[in-house]
Amino acid sequence: MSKIISSLELQAVTADILVAAGSSAAEAQTVAANLVMANLSGHDSHGVGMLPRYVDAVLEGGLKPNAAARITMDIGSMLALDGQRGYGQVVGEQAMGLAIDRALAHGSCIMTLAQAHHLGRIGHFAEMAVARGLVSMHFVSVVSRPVVAPWGGADGRFGTNPCCIGIPVAGRGQGADAPGHFILDFATSRVAQGKMRVAYNKGQQVAPGTLIDEYGNPSTDPGVVVVPQSNGLLGALLTFGEHKGFGMAVACELLGGALSGNGTWHKPCDPTVRAVINGMLCILIDPARLGPKADFERETLAFVDSLQASPPAPGSPGVQIAGDPERAARAQRSIDGVMIDSQTWQDITEAGRKFGLVVPA
Repeated sequence: MSKIISSLELQAVTADILVAAGSSAAEAQTVAANLVMANLSGHDSHGVGMLPRYVDAVLEGGLKPNAAARITMDIGSMLALDGQRGYGQVVGEQAMGLAIDRALAHGSCIMTLAQAHHLGRIGHFAEMAVARGLVSMHFVSVVSRPVVAPWGGADGRFGTNPCCIGIPVAGRGQGADAPGHFILDFATSRVAQGKMRVAYNKGQQVAPGTLIDEYGNPSTDPGVVVVPQSNGLLGALLTFGEHKGFGMAVACELLGGALSGNGTWHKPCDPTVRAVINGMLCILIDPARLGPKADFERETLAFVDSLQASPPAPGSPGVQIAGDPERAARAQRSIDGVMIDSQTWQDITEAGRKFGLVVPA
């Protein structure tokens, strides 16, 4: 049976488990707040359901509590950082903080981050940038298990490789959850791997065209990419948009992996390894340095307003801008609480028990 938990209670339980796993109280609060914010934003795939995997990654040595981002190259408007396999929610924020400061000082900044453990919802970093009036672009590679098939292929060859673009749009309302900035954040697979874990835990099937099984045949069973099948093999996710999504996935692998120094997938993997290592290329631009800020703000708002003036299609609530669904979900779930399915909650409680921590029922 699923249960509804308030965000504050969920964050407290998550932080307690992270502290038990070796994190400082400050690090635990940062990671827990980020995970719960993903749940509040409607992205349970990147929320507290990741916690059991994080715990396993700590125990196997692939995730290093209390690690910090280390600068490996710095020429002012260009930065390269090593996340030292620390929590991505922490080293990612550290890297973005440096890059934002440089972009405001120089007008732009190109930043790479390698060897970060799972960065979580990349939209969080775009939100950090647009809050300071900056445009941001993020290309991310994933080193874990190759779970996505190339267009025309029949097995997994790379990760879900997210792409994210944030553009500030002034004048769309007040408050954190009001209609606001453009935050485009998507996996280049048709769906995120974490959404398959959520569907599997809930005993649900997924849409046709999402998966192939371990033999390369179409499947709607999320278990084919979550647990090894009878022959020990796993299936794979498909890219969105056929060859176009595949091309974007390759770009993210080359930019987020090769260019960042994080490496690319071209070797056998150990499916038992629990760590998820991300590389990211981030490009930040201060639009005020390219021309009058008022012109940029006027044009972005005018275009967004024009889009949303389109009559709603039959059965549609109307045009939404990337970022609006997340803000609406936060507003609703902050009141209603976060629903956690029974299997995910059992996994979380078992993660706590690995350190002798009894999670409240």
